[in-house]
Amino acid sequence: MLNLNELKKTLQFLKGIGPTKYKRFQKMGIHTIEDILYAFPREYEDRRHIDNIKGLKNEDKVSLKVTVCGDVEKVTVKRNFNIYKVPFRDTTGTAYGIFYNTPFVQNTFSIGQQIYLNGKVKIAFGEIQILHPEYEFVSNKERKLFERILPVYSLTEGLTQNDFIGIQSQVLHSYADCIDEYLPQDTIQRNRLCDIHYAIRNIHFPQSPQHLKVAKYRLVFEELLILQLGLSLTKNKLMVEQEGIKFDRKPELYRLIEALPYRLTNAQKKVLKEIENDMEQSKTMNRLVQGDVGSGKTVVALIALYKAILNGYQGALMAPTEILAEQHLHSAKELLEPLGVNTALLSGSIPKKKKEEILRKIESGEINLIVGTHAIIQETVTFHKLGIAITDEQHRFGVRQRAVLSSKGLNPDILVMTATPIPRTLALILYGDLDISTIDELPPGRKKIKTICMQQERRQAAYDFAKGQILDGRQVYIVCPLIEESESIEAKSALDIFEEVSNLYLKDFRIGLLHGKMKGQEKESVMAEFKCGQLDVLVSTTVIEVGVNVPNASVMIIENSERFGLAQLHQLRGRVGRGVHQSYCMLISSGKNNRTKERMQVMEQSENGFVIAEKDLELRGPGDFFGTRQHGIPELRIANLFKHVHVLKHAQKEAAILLEEDTTLCLEKNKVLKNKLVEKFIDRLEEISL
Repeated sequence: MLNLNELKKTLQFLKGIGPTKYKRFQKMGIHTIEDILYAFPREYEDRRHIDNIKGLKNEDKVSLKVTVCGDVEKVTVKRNFNIYKVPFRDTTGTAYGIFYNTPFVQNTFSIGQQIYLNGKVKIAFGEIQILHPEYEFVSNKERKLFERILPVYSLTEGLTQNDFIGIQSQVLHSYADCIDEYLPQDTIQRNRLCDIHYAIRNIHFPQSPQHLKVAKYRLVFEELLILQLGLSLTKNKLMVEQEGIKFDRKPELYRLIEALPYRLTNAQKKVLKEIENDMEQSKTMNRLVQGDVGSGKTVVALIALYKAILNGYQGALMAPTEILAEQHLHSAKELLEPLGVNTALLSGSIPKKKKEEILRKIESGEINLIVGTHAIIQETVTFHKLGIAITDEQHRFGVRQRAVLSSKGLNPDILVMTATPIPRTLALILYGDLDISTIDELPPGRKKIKTICMQQERRQAAYDFAKGQILDGRQVYIVCPLIEESESIEAKSALDIFEEVSNLYLKDFRIGLLHGKMKGQEKESVMAEFKCGQLDVLVSTTVIEVGVNVPNASVMIIENSERFGLAQLHQLRGRVGRGVHQSYCMLISSGKNNRTKERMQVMEQSENGFVIAEKDLELRGPGDFFGTRQHGIPELRIANLFKHVHVLKHAQKEAAILLEEDTTLCLEKNKVLKNKLVEKFIDRLEEISL
């Protein structure tokens, strides 16, 4: 077992950490010895190479070994701001160390001393300067900052790299041996992994690039292995412990598909076949259907619901907002009511008397299909015979909400849908307990949304264009990243934009405001006004991201577009392009760096949500790409789902081997690994088969 007593000690017991410094570490989520051991560097500087002064170029980051060759000079730039210049040389030339407001350096350096320096080069006034460099005396026998590969850690205000490196060195020296190996020896040998002590020491202070590579592979592998084990065990619990409903094939279903006013795409047919196969098995279906905006997920869901209803069961469809639920109800009525399916809407705003009647009919089985918001999962709702439960925009619901909906029947089939494209690797992680289907084809004839990126200076042109579209009878969305102005972030707020648009750009038109701090009924009311054409313009935060369908809206202007992820921009853009008119999305950006330009170009060039999501993951890293915390999934400290797909495949293979031999990890050799798994998946334990 891990030496928990030692590793769970708080950092404040360490030499050199007082109350103030401990608070700074806590701010970074580092409380214990174990926390700091697993706070890995974000990058490394190879300071084994020493540069020569001759040949240094402006902006270079360099390491030098030099001799102090003159007295420290104090230069007063302005009141309360002094510069201290230290002259030094090597065998190739002379340069100056520039220190800001550090009077102590006058007593630090003396002529003839040999020192190491590291800093950024600035060539100014005919001099080579090294700006505010880190330094170390050659006479010090222990090399802390030079002639080694140096870790670079993420920091918080008040902590320096030297602070972090010093504490990390102390912790490694005193506590690294307290970590017991928790991967089974078979796993280590099969995958040619180093042991945990080698990995932890060399991830922080690698002896060479090769040592770092070996250490990193081990730590990435174990992180992904634990993730895969947790998700596999979740899936096993669903499959092994839950015998579901075996639905029969019904000819009426195929008559419905034949009678549709349009032909299903090949992608829709493929996904429908996967769903049907699941529903005809005796084990419970647990499937994710992801498809781009407009790919036709709703009709696939309705066909699946109809299959359950034809077999004498009820179906439930849960959406995150009342507007989206109403849209689904409208589609269900249009498609299924002529076939004798009784539908009903269940949401928070339904009057009490009507609600009681609906609840009675759900319990008696008179209503076959219930569409609604989270009101569906309230205790008062009792189904007569629930056969299939579908959640739309699954990421708006937590794992537990899905579980509650499932518990409303006797192991009903579960289908979850999302229009937020997720790269497959990330989908495997977030929805590891689900089988994944993808509708990756749009129906023919949809007009491409013209996307135009522009800098702030061209805002007037964007609003002039929007004005022309309104005069032609269209409607406009304006999306902002914030509700109120923030001092820390330079981004226009929805309130600011609303004032500006109402009084300046589009002052002659009817304008509404929508944001997350408004009450539910207020939001629904504003959205309903926009939907039925009582508003020309809707200024909104990202609350309109999901599922709103206003075919007459042909323009979307997104302010401060650089502040959104690409996948989110694509999702927002999908609110237009839903009618017969040509639609436009204008991305107004304040960012001028190359990365921002590259991201905006992706939006201009691609309308494929999956391509955009992959690029988003590549440019931003996994981070909180999809709100993994609400899924109860452990945070990845070192693995990167974009870069380490090959390692993920090896980890999945190893997880399968371990679980084939020991289904619940109860063998003696797997006990320490099982404890680690429990620790990591603490928020999902009730879903794991252990």
